Amino acid sequence: MSTVPDQPTVPAHRTEATRLLCAGVYLDLDFRRRVIEELWEHRERPVAPSLGIDVAPVLGHALRARGQDAMTAFFLVVLWAGFAACDYAYVSTADPAGLPFGLDLPMVWCLMYAVVSMVYWLAQVGAGRGGSAYVVDNRTLQSGLTGHGSMRAVKVVGSCGLLSAYWELAIEAMADGAGNWPAVVFPLLLTVPVWFHRIWVASVMREELCWRAWIKDVPRIVPNRPALVEAIDREQCSQLLVYDASRPFIGMGQPGEPWFFALELKRRAGADAATAPLTAREVLELIRPHLRDLQGPDEAVTYDSLKGLDMTELVCVPPKWRRNEVPYDPVKVGQCLREALEGGGEWHRHFLWVRVGAWKQDVVVSVLVRVHTQGGMLVVEVAPHVLMPVRLEYRAVDAIGERGEGGLLGWIRALRTAHAAGFAAVVSTWRACSDGCRSWFAAAQRALPDSPAASVRELGSADRLSLFQEMDASRYIRTVQDRVVSGVRDALRSRGYETDEFEQQVVQLGAGSVYIGAMSGGAVAVGREARANARSQR
Repeated sequence: MSTVPDQPTVPAHRTEATRLLCAGVYLDLDFRRRVIEELWEHRERPVAPSLGIDVAPVLGHALRARGQDAMTAFFLVVLWAGFAACDYAYVSTADPAGLPFGLDLPMVWCLMYAVVSMVYWLAQVGAGRGGSAYVVDNRTLQSGLTGHGSMRAVKVVGSCGLLSAYWELAIEAMADGAGNWPAVVFPLLLTVPVWFHRIWVASVMREELCWRAWIKDVPRIVPNRPALVEAIDREQCSQLLVYDASRPFIGMGQPGEPWFFALELKRRAGADAATAPLTAREVLELIRPHLRDLQGPDEAVTYDSLKGLDMTELVCVPPKWRRNEVPYDPVKVGQCLREALEGGGEWHRHFLWVRVGAWKQDVVVSVLVRVHTQGGMLVVEVAPHVLMPVRLEYRAVDAIGERGEGGLLGWIRALRTAHAAGFAAVVSTWRACSDGCRSWFAAAQRALPDSPAASVRELGSADRLSLFQEMDASRYIRTVQDRVVSGVRDALRSRGYETDEFEQQVVQLGAGSVYIGAMSGGAVAVGREARANARSQR
């Protein structure tokens, strides 16, 4: 039997999930911040496994989006400074009776518009639109927004009410006296940088991230750090996974219900007692054919995602090396895999990682199988995980790219969203500066060895599956588990071991039944609302 593990499939940078996540950094400020924080600021951490995506282009687009936000914020700050100066010059010489609500405050119009912009931005965040400088309207979104519906309505209506009140006061004040012109002119001027920002984002969506451009193999946008990109490409598809015991399997998605069985290896009557003991490697090699059969023959035409089933041997190791010292060399990784499989230790864990990428890699099902045979026992552990689909808000990329933001309609949309967008651009730049300072003080190059703290794919994922996706994920998990059981049964039979106890433990287990080897007294209840009472017999 071969001891060479299957080589992992390198994640393609052209998958649909990668495209949507690249678009998400322009539409979701919090997502962009977390991507940059995890991949750019904490360079001492290796990246988590990237299932169905390539994280390097996501980081490249995130850094470029942040730079464009900084440029937009610079022009906005200049205009805000002009607004404040002109407003101060007017208020200092104006009659208090002509000021809004009689407020004799310096820069009263500037302060009022700043409050309106802040409230409008908070309403955007509360409505689940990410708080980015590019505000996506309701017509562009393909799904409902996150958050409680009544709270969204209160925030949106309240912000619109404040905006309407400001413009009503400003126009009335300008009609009463020519000195009130900053209250109207500067809010209109503040729309210009936002409009150009929206035009730029729309051009990126149309020329690079729209599905028509994506399939034409546009250049791969990556950070201008070749060493970092090389490390990401090496780590995101490696068979060696650095993990933290408090947060294992980061990047795999939401864990399902794990199950395991353990049984004593007993020779069948008449079997050759001189046969070598069963090893974990032999069990895995007999499981593989059952899983490969799910793919079907190569010439078969099928659209089932099981045809693309992928198997990889994985070893999980604690963070005991610095990032540049982790032994990702294929020879050393192979040695770690063999030692973890044969040793069956707690710190170095070996898994057979079975992956099914469904819905164009939008939903990824992972089943991790661990086998060890020590002390005359066979123990099999199965841990299923489901990676949720990319957030529906990011699917606005195609609508934005096709529509564009030029012309009169584009300017009107910019006018409607400039209040929140301008504030968002300034907030983004301020956060970027504070994050950069924090990263500089932290000195990542001297940090202790660490494991991934977050997965880019999980950061951009929704919190639930659709009904169809849930049905498919359940089918894939049950199918893989059944084939694992079949492989273990074949391994026991081929080496002359009894299988009665094994079959008692696993028969009907997938359907939710309970096997009890022996019971004296007590009661058993199965099901969500089942109840059991124990009564003594006299």
